[in-house]
Amino acid sequence: MRTIRRYIPEDLDGCVAVFDANVPGFFCVDERPSFVDFLMHHAVHWRYEVIEHAGKVVACAGFRVSKDGTTASLAWGMVDPALQRQGLGTALLQARLDAAARIPSIRRVILDTSQHTHGFYARFGFVILKVTPDGYGDRLDRLDMELLISPQAPSRSQHFDDGIAD
Repeated sequence: MRTIRRYIPEDLDGCVAVFDANVPGFFCVDERPSFVDFLMHHAVHWRYEVIEHAGKVVACAGFRVSKDGTTASLAWGMVDPALQRQGLGTALLQARLDAAARIPSIRRVILDTSQHTHGFYARFGFVILKVTPDGYGDRLDRLDMELLISPQAPSRSQHFDDGIAD
């Protein structure tokens, strides 16, 4: 069984390893210092979560709520490439969307992602607001996306079997 749980500082190396495994396909190497800084100084203040399997971090992602309480911003979502297309990204995204939906004031969820993963988010209803060619680096475009939500309180388990598929 794989479990979604809150990030702790001891997860830093595992999260960085997942990041490194996703370079250059999904992240630019130049983004690594920003990710490490985020993990070292900000992740414990966000709702940042990891999926752990056999004692190893295999995926991570998070969100925070805007100061006015109306927007949830998704950030630094990634899955070990060897385990992509096995439902881990879906589980992390659904956990974040469920948590955001339980906050009555949240009306929208925003994120920025690349041209390589925007289709994943589009399946959940996110729409593209803006495209910035080479926004992350050479041949890695930035797409700003949004999902409008209505408050609700779905209850989903934070444990899932290996059999969940996208």
